[in-house]
Amino acid sequence: MTSLNHTSQTFTLNTGAEIPAVGLGTWKSPPDLVRKAVCHAIQKGYRHIDTALNYQNEIEVGQGIRDSGVARDQLWVTTKLDNPWHHRVREGFEKSLGDLGIDYIDLYLVHFPCSTDPSDPSKHLPDWDFVKTWQEMQKLLDTGKVKNIGVSNFQIRHLETLLNDPSCKVVPAVNQIELHPANPSSKLLEYCRSKSIHCTAYSCLGGATDNPLFDEPVVSQIAAKTKKTPAQILLMWSLLRGSSIIPKSVTFSRIEENFDLDGWTLTKSEMEALSGIKTRFKVVNDSWMPIKVFFGDDE
Repeated sequence: MTSLNHTSQTFTLNTGAEIPAVGLGTWKSPPDLVRKAVCHAIQKGYRHIDTALNYQNEIEVGQGIRDSGVARDQLWVTTKLDNPWHHRVREGFEKSLGDLGIDYIDLYLVHFPCSTDPSDPSKHLPDWDFVKTWQEMQKLLDTGKVKNIGVSNFQIRHLETLLNDPSCKVVPAVNQIELHPANPSSKLLEYCRSKSIHCTAYSCLGGATDNPLFDEPVVSQIAAKTKKTPAQILLMWSLLRGSSIIPKSVTFSRIEENFDLDGWTLTKSEMEALSGIKTRFKVVNDSWMPIKVFFGDDE
């Protein structure tokens, strides 16, 4: 394998498992469209499908996986525990497993470090936190139905709390976080690297609508020079930083475009130029949760 075969590239996790470098995200993918999108992506070569209980489309994602005709053991499926299920980890996991209609999950993540009260979304459970959630996540490994466990949207302070707790026997294999040039999170990325926690980049294009990154002169210039699209430039930037990527789309042409990453790369100066973008924004915020989880101190 050469360094230019990005779509067949994998990253080795601290468990020894190999996560595909490029996957299909399914956040905000309507159930009536995501089934065909997942099937198309897999048939075009994607081997990583990312979903979540919160997305309310796992049944259709599972149908798309089966429609593809590709053997289950050739695919990597990631899903996530929703906030109101933190004190019911086993039940949340079994619901996702059942809805997806598969026998095991390759990677199961705590979606957010927030244990929401299921009877009142405006409240946090008074007697529960993500450390207790992780204790239950670790137990899932004994079932044989999940191969790797990890977290999502955890900041440095969350990881410090978790890793320093005596009950933490398993270091998260992955931290799935928002990563793009306008939210580079360099400190968080470096911290995870120091703890052997792989980072997967979500919203790696900077959002689907009214995306300011596509209008950044440096992105446009590099795209024109390399004869690639702005989206492809942004995806390559994340890959070359050592993160796996899960761009979301239900449009067949964009699914294919996002996977057209072989045979080319970015130079050191192009990477530096993209990393030098000063625009700052986040696609995902915490205003809808009962507690704050993003602190803006991990850049």
